Amino acid sequence: MIYPRVIENLIEQLTRLPGVGRRSAERMVFFMLNASMDDSRRLAQGILDLREKLRFCRICNNFTETELCPVCMDPSRDNSTICVVETPKDVIAIEKTGSFKGQYFVLLGTIAPSEGRGPDDIDLNKLIGRVAASAGAIREVVVATDADLEGELTALHIIKGLQPYPVKISRIGVGLPAGGSVEFADISTLTMSLNARRDVAAPGQGIPERSTVSIVDA
Repeated sequence: MIYPRVIENLIEQLTRLPGVGRRSAERMVFFMLNASMDDSRRLAQGILDLREKLRFCRICNNFTETELCPVCMDPSRDNSTICVVETPKDVIAIEKTGSFKGQYFVLLGTIAPSEGRGPDDIDLNKLIGRVAASAGAIREVVVATDADLEGELTALHIIKGLQPYPVKISRIGVGLPAGGSVEFADISTLTMSLNARRDVAAPGQGIPERSTVSIVDA
């Protein structure tokens, strides 16, 4: 069946969404056609608000509608510990566990040479600057990147970048399988990974030159 151009255009746009095939897109379009005009306006406005009002936190890069995210504005959080993750979705996953009470830093990506992403393509310098500016107030950095190749490579660069500073660096691993994603791990697995994190560098020590460090649990 050949749809009018306006329907076909919307179907094409919806199939660009993750996991949405043409048939699913068609069902969505006809659901929208049966919805009230007010519901359609609210849906359209919600999409516009997502793009126009959502921003990244000035301190940690988490999602926020204001200059600072709720975690950075919470005075009850432990400012001496920072958990480094790849995306804001990882922050949400860890917060659901209720087992981490520190601050966060979102890299907004990973190092992936095969895809042309290097250390300059993530916000690593901002993390290092935050640790340096703390003058020792930040005592531990928990590296919670994914347990896949890109996540481990990114973790290694974080450890090396923080080497000159008097901060303990730990890595989650126990409970998170090799190749696993923080975003999709269940709550109990993430809780175990956070509580069983292990040191990969003592404060100010970092990784000795010419040595290697295994940062993946067997």
